[in-house]
Amino acid sequence: MLQLRQRTAQILGTHHHGDLTGKLVNFFLISLISLNVVSIVLESEPALLQAYRPFFLYFEWFSVTVFTVEYLARLWSCIDLEETRDPRPVMGRLKYMLTPLAVIDLIAILPFYMGLYLTVDLRFLRVLRLLRLLKLSRYSTAMGALLDVLQEEAQTLLAALVVLVMMLVISASGIHLLEAKLQPEAFGSIPSAMWWSITTLTTVGYGDVTPITPMGKVFGALIMLIGVGMVALPAAILASGFAENMRKRRIQYNAFIKHALSDGRLDDEERWQLEQLREELGLSREESIHLVDALVRSQLARQQVTCPHCGKDFTIHVGQEPSPDNGDQAG
Repeated sequence: MLQLRQRTAQILGTHHHGDLTGKLVNFFLISLISLNVVSIVLESEPALLQAYRPFFLYFEWFSVTVFTVEYLARLWSCIDLEETRDPRPVMGRLKYMLTPLAVIDLIAILPFYMGLYLTVDLRFLRVLRLLRLLKLSRYSTAMGALLDVLQEEAQTLLAALVVLVMMLVISASGIHLLEAKLQPEAFGSIPSAMWWSITTLTTVGYGDVTPITPMGKVFGALIMLIGVGMVALPAAILASGFAENMRKRRIQYNAFIKHALSDGRLDDEERWQLEQLREELGLSREESIHLVDALVRSQLARQQVTCPHCGKDFTIHVGQEPSPDNGDQAG
């Protein structure tokens, strides 16, 4: 049983390092997720739904069965996965269930079981089923990086969100005081004025609700100027987070290169490991070649050679002739 669980963990692992069965399972799951998205989109057409209702129903049953088996298999084998290894079976599985990818896997099957026991609007269930698209984040390095950044920058993003909510309340309150008497249907209360505040802070400006008093227009202009900077905050935080995430990935790749080059050469096994790590980290081939080349050049630039004639040390700089460290001519 232990070997079967470890084999299941190996097959369902994100990176399979040449495991053909794991790659085939991944390809099947990615294809099934993509087909589910296509099916959900087509179901929104009443004519297609009416004509092919049995097909859509059977395909949904098949998909939920596969996704349920996958979720249970991951939950069973998670304590043997490299990234979630834990000697405590119960606590290890509970911790795994709270990870972002496990939550996404649960969301992928939850709407179906909700529809069996609850009276829920089918359109609402269809939208929830579209969240299965998030399952692709398990197989996409870019989506994985986004989840990492969101997790790492959660506190900063929350702080920015709090500031935005404060600005929303302040702007809605201000325009309510200035415009409520002349436009009670749009600005008669702070909640009703929040629609104008959102469209103004985000600089979308639909134009369906606009201030008409001079003070209201001045206040609206100030909110627009503030909104340009405030709404850009989350984008700046995410951009900074992505840059930091990529920097960490390059550092991790460089560390492995240094370890691999510690003996002065790269054998076939180390080249294979470098390629696998490159795929895991989402680095392009050109970038990985540049990093290896830069590190090799850096090591060569620090290489010391002793002059056979005078015994002085030379520092070899790439692309230059050896020269003594003290600037004297060679003996």
